[in-house]
Amino acid sequence: MNRTIQAVLFDLGDTLMYSLDSWPPVYERAGRKLSQTLRTNGITIDEDTFPTDFQQRLDKYYTDRDHNLFETSTMAVLHDLLSNQGHPSVPKKLRREALDHFYATTQQNWQLEEDAIPTMTALQQAGYHLGLVSNAGDNRDVIQLAKKFGIGQYFDFILTSAACGYRKPHPRIFELALANWGYMPDEIAMIGDRLDADVSGARPLGIFTIWIKRRAKKLNSPPITPDAAVETLSEIPALLSHLSKP
Repeated sequence: MNRTIQAVLFDLGDTLMYSLDSWPPVYERAGRKLSQTLRTNGITIDEDTFPTDFQQRLDKYYTDRDHNLFETSTMAVLHDLLSNQGHPSVPKKLRREALDHFYATTQQNWQLEEDAIPTMTALQQAGYHLGLVSNAGDNRDVIQLAKKFGIGQYFDFILTSAACGYRKPHPRIFELALANWGYMPDEIAMIGDRLDADVSGARPLGIFTIWIKRRAKKLNSPPITPDAAVETLSEIPALLSHLSKP
């Protein structure tokens, strides 16, 4: 079936960027940076145990949000942990500073795909509108990553689950993304590495789904069929162009 795609939604992690090293030691370093920031500013926490406590809270948060598809934020996780340890009134500004140190560490473990900017440039030059839809516990982290990699300029908008409260594959996050444009769902393409989030969320709405496989992880769930599959981002401009040919 021929389609005329007008706009493209991109996932971020493992689609436009990838992790360099295993995450557990990165999170350990990040947690220590967060804890040091709190202690330096007079919050009496145990610097040896607090990073582990925070990571355990994050792990539970990650499990819960993947089940119910509702996103709160890592800011809320940190506030709850501090409250439970006797610090219910830590100013939001300080919690934000601590999280900024946390994410400054994790951001170093991300690398932009070499074909990301050439692909987005080609799509933009071909007249497509671009948007970013990312599952993330911290909106500021995603904005900073987009700035770090110089990709924010390509997007009409950046929508995170932390900002809107819904995680892919919840339909609401896709509906909110589409509301930024005046296009029908069948005029939109969604590109992502997650069959169980990017594809299974977008496809029921009539969005054309493109699964990028090079960083994709195996699923134990029932198979989900995308409309198209590619190994690299560089294949996408030709794929979208081919769709509109009679």
